Amino acid sequence: MLFSLSLILAPALVAAHGAVTSYIIEGTTYPGYQGFSPQPSAQIIQRQWPDYNPIMTSTDAKMTCNGGTSAPLSAKIAAGKNITAVWQQWTHQQGPVMVWMYPCESGFASCDGKQKKWFKIDQMGLYGTALNSNDWGTGIVYKTLKWSSKIPASLKPGMYLIRHELLALHQANTPQFYPECAQIEVTGSGTATAPANLLASIPAYAPQSDPGIMVDIYNGGLTSYKCPGPDVWTG
Repeated sequence: MLFSLSLILAPALVAAHGAVTSYIIEGTTYPGYQGFSPQPSAQIIQRQWPDYNPIMTSTDAKMTCNGGTSAPLSAKIAAGKNITAVWQQWTHQQGPVMVWMYPCESGFASCDGKQKKWFKIDQMGLYGTALNSNDWGTGIVYKTLKWSSKIPASLKPGMYLIRHELLALHQANTPQFYPECAQIEVTGSGTATAPANLLASIPAYAPQSDPGIMVDIYNGGLTSYKCPGPDVWTG
């Protein structure tokens, strides 16, 4: 009886976290993955993630795209326009939101995101003064279930992965990473690329010991917070 009950409760417990389930680009909604059983033939732009479970270490291989490897479709977006990620649910209000991009020069099929080419285009950590408050980027996602970011206007056109990452810090010194990736094709006449000093590898864009990752927001005596990894490149 206990075994059966655990099976019934498990999906509900896991689903209490959250993941990006669709994207809005220039008024068009592009569906993402919304279930527990990835479908190889799903016609979506999102790289399908295997489950809602948090990633617990910055060096986990799933950090790249939460285990997603490819998608059959991509969406066009003009440089300088906004892409909005949408969550069906999100339950944590303490921690940063970080949005990354990665160039796929040889096409999406062979793009595994494993080189040191990731760059941030957006992030928000603590915007208030108290770490144990809800004044965090993930607090905004909790309230709105959306996050909108601008593609740098000067970015060189091409194929890119865009990676939305929520880092939940509600448990002291027990970070939980929630990343998802989608495939986009940037258009425009820009020529810029992110400089080398703002590029990172994922996994391991920061060590697990980074103060932005391993943090006690309740008893650490901290009054400020810096998002882990490189600074944002705005173009």
